[in-house]
Amino acid sequence: MAGLRAQPVEPPVPPTAPAAAARPKVCLVLSGGGARGAAHVGVLKVLERLQVPIDCIAGTSMGSIVGAAYASGTPIDEMEAIIASMSTRLLFKELPPREERSVRLKQDDTKPLAPVELGYRDGKLLMPKGLVSGVQLETVLRGLSKVQGFHRFDQLPIPFRAVATDLVTGKPVVLSQGELPSAMRASMSVPGAIDPVRLDGRLLVDGGLTNNLPVDVARAMGADIVIAVNLGTPLLKPEALNSILGVTGQMVNILTEQNVQASLASLKPSDVLVLPNLGDFSAADFDDMSLTVPVGEAATLVVAEQLARLSVSPAQYAAWSKRRLAGSPAAIEPVDEIRFAELQHVNPQVARSVMVTQPAAAVEQQTLDRDMRLLYGTGDFEHVNYRLLEEPGKRVLAVDAIEKSWGPNYLRLGLGLSSDFGGDAFFNLLASYRMTWLNSLGGQWYSEVQIGRNNRIDTEFFQPLEPSQTFFVVPSAGYGRRTLDVFDADQRVASYDLRTGHIALETGAQFTKYGELRLGLISTDTHTRLDTGPAIFEPPQERTRQVALSLRASVDQLDSANFPRSGYGGSLQLLSARKSLGGDADFARAEARGSYAVSFGEHTFNFGFKLGQRIGSDPLPTNALFQWGGLLQQSGYSTGALLGEELRFARIGYYKRLARWSLLDGVYGGLSLEAGRVGKPLVPNNEQGTLRSFALTLGVDTPLGPLYFGYGRANRGYDSLYLFLGRP
Repeated sequence: MAGLRAQPVEPPVPPTAPAAAARPKVCLVLSGGGARGAAHVGVLKVLERLQVPIDCIAGTSMGSIVGAAYASGTPIDEMEAIIASMSTRLLFKELPPREERSVRLKQDDTKPLAPVELGYRDGKLLMPKGLVSGVQLETVLRGLSKVQGFHRFDQLPIPFRAVATDLVTGKPVVLSQGELPSAMRASMSVPGAIDPVRLDGRLLVDGGLTNNLPVDVARAMGADIVIAVNLGTPLLKPEALNSILGVTGQMVNILTEQNVQASLASLKPSDVLVLPNLGDFSAADFDDMSLTVPVGEAATLVVAEQLARLSVSPAQYAAWSKRRLAGSPAAIEPVDEIRFAELQHVNPQVARSVMVTQPAAAVEQQTLDRDMRLLYGTGDFEHVNYRLLEEPGKRVLAVDAIEKSWGPNYLRLGLGLSSDFGGDAFFNLLASYRMTWLNSLGGQWYSEVQIGRNNRIDTEFFQPLEPSQTFFVVPSAGYGRRTLDVFDADQRVASYDLRTGHIALETGAQFTKYGELRLGLISTDTHTRLDTGPAIFEPPQERTRQVALSLRASVDQLDSANFPRSGYGGSLQLLSARKSLGGDADFARAEARGSYAVSFGEHTFNFGFKLGQRIGSDPLPTNALFQWGGLLQQSGYSTGALLGEELRFARIGYYKRLARWSLLDGVYGGLSLEAGRVGKPLVPNNEQGTLRSFALTLGVDTPLGPLYFGYGRANRGYDSLYLFLGRP
């Protein structure tokens, strides 16, 4: 990494027997610095090599994380391993793995909706407090801490203090007791990037804003000598300000440099100042944190002679080290009660049903961490944490689940674009509005409005029938207007204007994270008008009514809706319309699709199929035909160019990740080989027989959804360029 310099300096040999009675109290002060803070681990490695025992630790932001881990008894090699495994994605991508999320939330992934969720209440739009909540960060912090539950930090193997900032008063707050991971997170909650921490009635953010090098805190702990490690707060260069983490880090740097200078001025001649030369290493570069560890070592070796005066004999140091490492956590005992407090909207009984941990059963740390992610993944909470309480006669797992302050009603916006560079370019603006917790079982009213190539409005009410939300009923209604193009080979020969309204009532079951089954009755009124084209395409009747029984089943265990690298997914729909139910026609159709993805390193193979079939001898009306064609859907043909009563299609896809981005999937290059057949086409003899095609694609993960650029060619000589924002 440019700018990082590690100067090899050999440490002096520690004295064999310093006078124990004369030994001063030594306190280690670790400054903040974001990802640069991994250099503190290098400092600790040299202090151990020199046999310098630490009597107290004060830290801010990343300094508080390293300091708390060391103070609680975490071995340095374990700290190094955790740091080496860290990445921006690990720390800040907080939702549980997609395959573990509820079916209803997965369904939103297939829509061109931006991930930003706005609250709407009392006529006002409300925003989240930070880019991330800190749920995933706290999981990492619990792994670094060797103590659990409430503690006075003076009772840790090494007395410890963390420094945060009160967001209301703007003053520093010294944390001396509580849940250690919560104190660590509060100390490094960068405003705008990580949600503030609510602790003892205060709203706390990054301590670097007010006291980034807490020398005064160490003095208050009784330090005779301070070993201060200042990582520096250089302003980032313009090219590093390309993300919200970079921008917020720059703000913190600007605000912290002033208080650091005041702390440096308070150092005494007997104190030791360690200055790791981190150059232009970014405080937001959590993907390369381990690179700074040797820089911290080199900087500490520069002042090794000063530190050697503070070392003790091997026997004394071994005794001190044994006491420090005695903080290893014991197994978590079973709890008698799981308690949710002060929930305004969410039913605690429903929330408890999400968790794997149950009263009177064995409690595993990893399971508890997963429970927190699953609760956060329900979409109801802005932050989730837990505490273990000892009450008379029982142990309580207290879940601090803070409901979204911008909820419980949410607005999302989206945009879909497509072009074939041949004259057809379309867009769709989409808005969704979700009202949650309309009753104690978690009833939701969900509505969507789309304007553009296809105009529609849809609304449904999802009503669970019991707390686990396995069984449900869903009444729904909608109205839409769209254009249905008819092609002869690659030439558009007609266009229909379709106006459709529907009402439906469905009941079903969702099988936790795996899938969903629905059975319902749907009534559809359609007005079909020939917009352009010869009279031969005039519909037999403009207005039709269809009343049908519907069976829908779906399964979704793909790790990503956009660029899946593992897992499987699929759906099946059976529709049977009958005059006996009040409709104008009898017909039946079946449609099935599926996909499977498997990866080898950065190489992914994706297998997919789609089948459509008319059932029985009754013809399908125009609005019930199977429409296909376009990028990855018989590439080379125009989008929607294939229209008929039967469809057979299979695809073998390959793609490779060409570049990685911190919080997004990155850039993929791919190849798709496809074969299909459309039977009983609307245009007689149109594209009969087996159709073969291939596509070359470049896919980019963006905040608005996947962006695809592709070229497709069919065996009959048709080819096309495609541009999609959203799923093709």
